[in-house]
Amino acid sequence: MTMDISNAEFEVLETLWQHYPASAHEIIERLNQKKQWHEKTVKTLITRLVKKEAISFEKQQRHYLYSPLLERENYTIKESKNLIEKLFSGRISPLVAGFAKHSTLQKDDINELKAVIARWEQENSDQTQSNK
Repeated sequence: MTMDISNAEFEVLETLWQHYPASAHEIIERLNQKKQWHEKTVKTLITRLVKKEAISFEKQQRHYLYSPLLERENYTIKESKNLIEKLFSGRISPLVAGFAKHSTLQKDDINELKAVIARWEQENSDQTQSNK
């Protein structure tokens, strides 16, 4: 099941992943450090995220404190897989090749990819040997 979260909702979620629980006022303050957000807009986004069960709330005195229900890593992995499936028929190599072709891969990115591939090969060497 994929959760359709807009870019603006994601920014609200990102502030919560960095520090929670947080009140609507605290979320608005943090968002406004990067660009100006209208209070009503942020409250609407918070309400949407609650309805989507992406965040929860707890009432403390006269305030609601919000916390993420989604773990950032799980969400980004799932969304990455959905993007790769949608745009590249589930294949990663055309994505990486596209970045490499347009020179947007940094040396650190290449080294990290090599390390990931080496780890994968080491962890899966038994499977690849039995498939031959």
